[in-house]
Amino acid sequence: MKVVITGGAGFLGKRLAKALLAKGHLTGPDDVKTEITELVLFDIAPSSELTDDRVRYISGDISDKATVKKLIDENTASIFHLAAVVSAQAEEDFDLGFRINLDGTRHVLEAARALPHTPKLLFTSSIATYGGPLPDVVADETAQMPQTSYGTAKVMGELLVQDYSRKGYIDGRSLRLPTISVRTGLPNKAASTWASSIIREPLCGRDAICPVSETTPMACMSPAKIITALIHAHDLPAEAFGATRSLLLTGISITAGEMAAAVERHKGNRQLGRIVWEPDPDIQKIVDGWPRATQSARAEKLGFQKDDNLDDMVRGFIEEDLEDQLALYSSRS
Repeated sequence: MKVVITGGAGFLGKRLAKALLAKGHLTGPDDVKTEITELVLFDIAPSSELTDDRVRYISGDISDKATVKKLIDENTASIFHLAAVVSAQAEEDFDLGFRINLDGTRHVLEAARALPHTPKLLFTSSIATYGGPLPDVVADETAQMPQTSYGTAKVMGELLVQDYSRKGYIDGRSLRLPTISVRTGLPNKAASTWASSIIREPLCGRDAICPVSETTPMACMSPAKIITALIHAHDLPAEAFGATRSLLLTGISITAGEMAAAVERHKGNRQLGRIVWEPDPDIQKIVDGWPRATQSARAEKLGFQKDDNLDDMVRGFIEEDLEDQLALYSSRS
């Protein structure tokens, strides 16, 4: 069974690849448990971190139609489409955002459509698809009204996955992900990057800049629960999704101030870096338009896991990722 992960060299892509290799199998297009024999990790930046014989790295541009068509060939049974330009970057560069986030998604769908069989395709959407006046807790019935180009492209991606599935071209499913915290790596141009950096950097003894106020809430979900959700969504039978192939995931509400306090609680004998509060009106505006919390009764009914509290999320980072994060900083010094 050949599985393709677009954005395979990114944070989620790498974690998903490791989880799939450990699992060793997925439910194939015919809903039969099938061994993963080839895992292709596609990204704009080349990488070679995983040395498993089943892994193949391919670098290229998701917005190049010919490249994507070659990537998703007749042997491809499943596709995890994670590749995207992040929120603030898509807002700054309108053309780049839609070229990658919309045109790239369309190329993936068209390549899947051309296959002689119906592949499974999982699309990562975002709670950035919501906006405008929102309830305290966004639920399954809350209407999507994106206030950014990133969120708009994600809504259009969801609708395309829905329609291509309706036509029988793919067996698609889309997950609206809350903000992922705590991410490893370095700060990026995502408007939500602070939700990881103000935990990650101080615990590594480095200063972090937070561009939003201490009272700013964010709907968050841990990396471990996200990866579990991606695989669970892939393996569910199509009929489980009912009329819509898009699904909201439950994310707990955490403020920037609560994140800072959690770092203090879990510092142990570490020398913490500082959290520097530097308001950025553009970032604050984007984040203020996103859900403060999400609650999906539908996801819970379908067996998706959720996080219990912030302290578990911080402990998870310390136990699973802190050493790798410190090694990353050391390699760059």
